[in-house]
Amino acid sequence: MSKFFVTGGAGFIGSAFVRFLINSTEHEVLNLDKLTYSGNLSSLESISSDKRYSFVKGDIVDQILLTQIINEFQPKYIVHLAAESHVDRSIESAEEFINTNILGTYNLLDVATKYWNQLESGRKSLFRFHHISTDEVFGTLGESGFFTEETPYDPSSPYSSSKAASDHLVRAWNRTYQLPVLLTNCSNNYGPFQFPEKLIPLMILNALQEKPLPVYGSGKNIRDWLFVEDHVEALYKVILNGKVGESYNIGGNNEKTNLEVVNEICAILDRVKPRKSSSSYGDLITFVADRPGHDFRYAIDASKIINELDWTPSQTFSAGLEKTINWYIENEGWLNKLNH
Repeated sequence: MSKFFVTGGAGFIGSAFVRFLINSTEHEVLNLDKLTYSGNLSSLESISSDKRYSFVKGDIVDQILLTQIINEFQPKYIVHLAAESHVDRSIESAEEFINTNILGTYNLLDVATKYWNQLESGRKSLFRFHHISTDEVFGTLGESGFFTEETPYDPSSPYSSSKAASDHLVRAWNRTYQLPVLLTNCSNNYGPFQFPEKLIPLMILNALQEKPLPVYGSGKNIRDWLFVEDHVEALYKVILNGKVGESYNIGGNNEKTNLEVVNEICAILDRVKPRKSSSSYGDLITFVADRPGHDFRYAIDASKIINELDWTPSQTFSAGLEKTINWYIENEGWLNKLNH
């Protein structure tokens, strides 16, 4: 049994990771989350009473709190998921993204380094700091090619720029202070418990409420989709077996245009929950003005983690999407518990 200190564990990927640790391992987990609009403790109700799980409400910008928690909990692993993560929100107002993603990551690195330096040699050699990031730091691809771990950074939005900065800080702390870090950059996640500002849950919930399904531009922008449960299993493999100082790209090998995704959602809903009017949910699709700096295509080459750490995504996009849609149909009450 090891101790995991997880930041942002009430968010979408964070809560999936915490549930995985409690349900599938014997580890102890301390979850620190600020509980902003997208942090939701109801995503952790199923494991909240487990004696191996504990929660602290707090902000990674608070260095005093971080120091107290880490020194008391004495983690073997720090898994850093806390982040502001929505591109549109970053375009409207970037300040929170700079504070949380850059300053917060610096604070966590600084506190973690001081903690790590005072560990006795055996524990010091086993400690890991795992920083979770996004493929958006690489910018945009044309019709062909894939992001690899060597792709130069070229972020387009305030969000992706702030994540790129945090990635650079993590690497710098490894090279300058020898902090044993691991980095992962993932493609677009989807699955149960995702906050409904993101494409897939937004389309599902709008369709169920007979609202328009807004698609940016022509809908031809391409993303690679990764089922969140596949992602957290990859994160766990990286923490246990990843090489210190290395980064790993995690992708689902599911390239789809945004319009293809929305059409597939509509087709599944037509089958599992037909409209009262008997018309297709596809009739609700509405094209809207494209967002500024909208990257055309993301696609990840995940061969490094597949070959070195023996991870492969187990979920096809169609199966994962149907699971996700059924979850939102069966858990409409979860939405009422969201923080506003």
